[in-house]
Amino acid sequence: MNRINLIALGVKDMNRSMTFYKQIGFKCYEDAENPPIVFFDNQGTKLELFPLEKLANDINEADPPAISNQGFSGITFAINTKTKAEVDDLMTLAESSGGVMVKKPEIVSWGGYSGYFQDPDGYYWEVAYADTWKFDEQDMLIIEP
Repeated sequence: MNRINLIALGVKDMNRSMTFYKQIGFKCYEDAENPPIVFFDNQGTKLELFPLEKLANDINEADPPAISNQGFSGITFAINTKTKAEVDDLMTLAESSGGVMVKKPEIVSWGGYSGYFQDPDGYYWEVAYADTWKFDEQDMLIIEP
């Protein structure tokens, strides 16, 4: 087993989050207002939106994990692009769609170009480019040793 099929994000406002992700280009066929769950098709995985409290209960109904908005959870998500302009364009789109730019794109220590935004629920997303990156026929980033 060497795959991740779903990444679930617990969200506080399903409509707000669904609209945000649709606006920044994630593909979704859901059009109902306030659906119980949403799946976005991506290349290789699906991004799932699930109500935050229900997600905590799904982990342990008798004693769900505490929901906290404090601090950094240690999890980030990344979108790797094929051009520097794509980084700038996606960061601008995320911000105009209700995201918060937390680090403007810049040349970074590892030689690439990257920035970070937060989605409406505070999840951190890096948008990055490096001229040395290669992608396979499904547009998956190739990480070479």
